Parts: sequence; C-alpha cells; structure tokens
Amino acid sequence: MPDTGLLVNLALVLVAAAVGGAIAVRLGQSAIVGYIAAGVLIGPYTPGPVGEEQAVGALADIGVIFLLFAIGLQLSLRDLLRVGRVAIVGGTIQILALIAIGYAVAIALGFTPLESLFFGAFVSNSSSTVLAKVLAERGEEDAEHGHVGFAWSTVQDLSTVLLVVVLSGISAGGELGPDLALAIGKAVLFLALVLPLGLRVMPFLFERVALLRSREVFIMAAVAIALGTAWASEQFGLSLALGAFLAGLLIGESDISHQIIGELTPLRDVFAGLFFVSIGMLVNPAFLVASLPLVLVGLAVVVVVKGGLSALIARAFGLPARIALLVGVALAQSAEFSFVLARLGVSLGVVGQPMFSLMLSAAGASILVAPWLHRLAPGAGRALEARLGADPGAPPAAAQSDAGGRAPQVVICGYGRVGRVIGDALERRGFSYLVLELDPRVCRRLRERGVPVIQGAAENSHNLRRAGLDRARVLVVAVPDPLALRQIVHQARRENKRLVIVARARSSDDREFLQREGVGEIVSAEIELAVEMARFTLARLGVSAAETQAIVAGLRRRATGG
Repeated sequence: MPDTGLLVNLALVLVAAAVGGAIAVRLGQSAIVGYIAAGVLIGPYTPGPVGEEQAVGALADIGVIFLLFAIGLQLSLRDLLRVGRVAIVGGTIQILALIAIGYAVAIALGFTPLESLFFGAFVSNSSSTVLAKVLAERGEEDAEHGHVGFAWSTVQDLSTVLLVVVLSGISAGGELGPDLALAIGKAVLFLALVLPLGLRVMPFLFERVALLRSREVFIMAAVAIALGTAWASEQFGLSLALGAFLAGLLIGESDISHQIIGELTPLRDVFAGLFFVSIGMLVNPAFLVASLPLVLVGLAVVVVVKGGLSALIARAFGLPARIALLVGVALAQSAEFSFVLARLGVSLGVVGQPMFSLMLSAAGASILVAPWLHRLAPGAGRALEARLGADPGAPPAAAQSDAGGRAPQVVICGYGRVGRVIGDALERRGFSYLVLELDPRVCRRLRERGVPVIQGAAENSHNLRRAGLDRARVLVVAVPDPLALRQIVHQARRENKRLVIVARARSSDDREFLQREGVGEIVSAEIELAVEMARFTLARLGVSAAETQAIVAGLRRRATGG
C-alpha cells in the first residue's frame, strides 16, 4: 500500500473517530463503540478510504502511552498496597487459570498446542485502556471496584513481560532459563533507575515547572516525561506502555499528580481514540460472519469465563458481592497487551491466520460489549446484594472524596484573596471545606494546615469529580478567569443539579450565563465595590443605617436588573 503520509492518516482517523463517536454517543452508547466501528470502516477489509496500518498503529501507540501514564498517576502505591492481596495473589491465580482454560478450549477447537498456549496467554490479559476509558465515562475511576480493577490489570500487564519471554523461548526451542534471567535482570535494572527518579527527581522538577505558572511549559514537560520514560522502557526490553505506566505510578505519589492528569486529559482522549480506531482496522467483518460460532466461543472465554472467574476470586478474597461483580465486569475484556502476545505469535511463525483472526475478533467484540456490561452491572450488583443480603461493613458505592474520607460541605474553586476570606469564615464556624487550586505553593500551605486540597485546574472535570460535588452542599466559584468560571459551573451542574452555587461575575455576560445555569447567588465584583463605597459615603454624610440599607438595596437591584 502506498505511503499516504502521517498527516493524511491522522486526519482520516480523527474524522472517522469524531463521526463514529458522535453517532455512538447520540444513540446512547459509549464512544468506544463508535471508534471501533469507524476503524472497521476505514480498515483494509471494507470498501472506501483505507488508513495505513503502520502509521495509525504508531499514533495508537502514543495513545496507549498517554493513557497508561494517566492511569499510573491515578493509582497511588498506597492504593496498590491496600488492594495488593486481592490484586497480586488473585490476579496471579486468574492468569494461570485462564491460560489453562484457554489452552484447553483452543485444543478442543482443533488448534495446535503452541497456538493454544498463545490463546490462553491472550485471554488471560485485560485492557487497562478499555477499563480506564469506560470508568472515566461513568465517573467511577475512584470507586472501590475501579481501584481493584486497575491494580488487578496492572498485575496482568506486568505478567506480559514474563509471558513474552516464556512463549518466545518455547516457540524457538531455545534455553528458557538464561533468557528469562536476562529479561528479569533488565527489568530490575530499569526499576532501580526509575524508582529514585520517579519518587524524588520528577516530582521536584514538576514543582519547579508549576511555579513558572505557564500551562504550555507544564504540558510539554508532562508529555516529555511520559514519552521519554516509555522510550527508556523499550531500551530495557520492556513495553512502551508498561514504562509509561510505571512513570505515572511513581509520580502519582506527589502532590502535582492531579494537575498533570487535568492537563493531559484532552491529549490522552484524542490519542486513546486513535488506539480504538486502530483496533477496529484489524477486525475482518468477513471472518466474523464466516466463523461466527468460533468468535462467539472466543468471546465467551474472554467475557463470561474471565469475568466470572475474576468475580469469584475477588469474592473469595473477601470483597462484597456487589464489588466483586463489578470487578469481574471491569476485567471482562482484552486489548493492548493481548495484541502484543498475538502479534508475537505471528512473528514467531507459530500462530496461523485463523487463530490470529480469532484473537482479534474476540478482543474487538469484548471491547464493544464492555460499555453495555458496565451499564448493566450496577443494577445487577444491587439485585445480587439484595438477594444475598448486604455485606456488613461494605464500603459505599460512591468513591470518597479527598476530604479526609468524608464529603466536604463546601467546595471552593480558587484560593486567592476571595477564596481565602471565605475559607477563614468557614473555619471560624467549623464547617468542612475542600479547595481546588492551581498554585502549588498555596496547596502546600493548605495541606500543612490540614485543609483538604486538590492541586490542578478547577475547571477540569476530573478534578471536579474528585472534589465530591455530588455530596457537597455549596460550591463557591472564586476564580478570576471568566472562561474557567463557565466551565466550572457547567460541569458542576452536570455532577449535581441541586447543588447551591455561589459565583463571582466579572461582566454582564457572565451574570446572564450564571442566571441561565440557575446559580443561587451571583456576586458582581464591580457592583459590590460600588455599593460598598456608596454605603461608606452615605454613612460619613450622616445618613442613618436603616436609610442607607434601603438605598443600597435599591442600588443593587437596579444594577443587577433584579
């Protein structure tokens, strides 16, 4: 196929993804469904425009890097340790069991032993990319099943390193011991270099960059770290995505992690869309139709068997029935590292085209059904819990906010002069509040005082969700940027339609927008300044307090059109 150029392929994929995603969302489905359908339409197996697989694959690799870097930022080492037993032990049991089950199923279908072994390894892995995308669309990244699912998927991702070495050694008939020892040695050396950099150096550098107060430089630094660590990982024999994930996981321990997530989210979403389009391009509709029973068997192993087994293991490790079910649903799919194993088998000459097509079709179909399963899972979980009886001490369905494990009564966006005065007033009466602030120095001082704070842009939807707006009583918007003001109010209304919002308006346009959004109290800086100056002047001229109050109230009504 002629090289049509990276720019042409990028434009083709983005247009297809935008159209497919828009149609899917308009029909009430996940955007992932539209992305994959768009990939099928521009793939080599359907008529019409065709994207170049190599160029699209390179763009998709960047998407996976950004996505797994962001996933690592969202997971803290403390969270991994908290769910470590169920993730590490349970995940290992699930991987070994799925390899055995997949091997047995493939042998029964008539494939060779080596192909069957690759199929077992293929179905044992779940997609962190799909998991992150679906949970983000549902706002469940911080839910209990989200933490367990991410940690479990991390164990599966790490197992890919060993599986690549083992399967390569078996396929080549070489000596497995030396190759495995070399791979483990390289991984240990990489971790020995990355650990001090991620825990000490990178957070320090990001703090210095944040002090520059330049959004462009901050984004450039975050992108450079994500791509640079991924490249370094590949030099040590690890995957690009795994290196990016480890870098994000280590930086996630710093105070700056939420700001990085907020800034990278738009870029991550664009390239993640490219990744799902690239998956769709690999799916052959003709194979799906001709070998539908075979594909359904593969899909059943990936979704039903893996999801059910994961749920049972999670339940056996003491998770509540509802959470265990949601964990099983979260892991009932396959994608990026599964494709790594599938392509490895083809490159080694031990996986034929029928098995490769089966793997691609089963994985693609599992990604398509994942959003529907996630949509049905909460209702099924509640029904299961009602049938079995609620687990004593089970954690609540909603994720806890950063406010020390309980929802804040007030969320303050912006902690400048205005926000600081409001915070002081709340503290005097003992009301709990949480602050969304961009300045790292302000955030550090708030944390030293024990005030819950999320560092990052207040207008970012990820940060607003973490603030616990669904349970807060009042939102105070004290940011000076009019564009940020509108984004915050719009996002807050989507999170909680009954939330009382107090906002400052800098212009009549801002006031009109806030009135349309149903903001409870709108404070116009210029009007309040004029009113207070008029109050002081009247008082100095000997006007009584009652008359001054009446005049000021009239001035405020006329100025605001009330």
